[in-house]
Amino acid sequence: MLLPKRTKFRKMQKGKRRGKAYRGSTIAFGTYGIKAMECGWITNRQIEAARVAITRTVKRGGKLWIRIFPDKPLTAKPAETRMGKGKGNPEHWVAVVKPGRILFELEGVSPELARKAMSRAIYKLPLRAKYVEREEPAGHAAGVKE
Repeated sequence: MLLPKRTKFRKMQKGKRRGKAYRGSTIAFGTYGIKAMECGWITNRQIEAARVAITRTVKRGGKLWIRIFPDKPLTAKPAETRMGKGKGNPEHWVAVVKPGRILFELEGVSPELARKAMSRAIYKLPLRAKYVEREEPAGHAAGVKE
């Protein structure tokens, strides 16, 4: 499970879920990826479930990159607790995701298998996402040397 080793502060404010992802919005490492289409929080358990879905589908072939990290603590008060007495204790960790963000990348497998693995991982995520492939730079055909 992903979580930070240590943080400067134990608790964090909620923040706003708006805007687009400008950083981390292109495929940088692999050939295939999952791109977020809306804002949301993804917990460390959901990231792990998606990772397991991908690795089991590709039968541990290829290479997988996880491009998000859950570094935001979410707090919760115990059940049946009266109002007041401060903020609750950190319960779990989430990654803040904005539309356009690449969540996972994969390479070293066939396009059909990659699409199948990524679609299985998308089912595990709490927000809308889509399968994307790396675009070749203009003027470069695959496998052609200059």
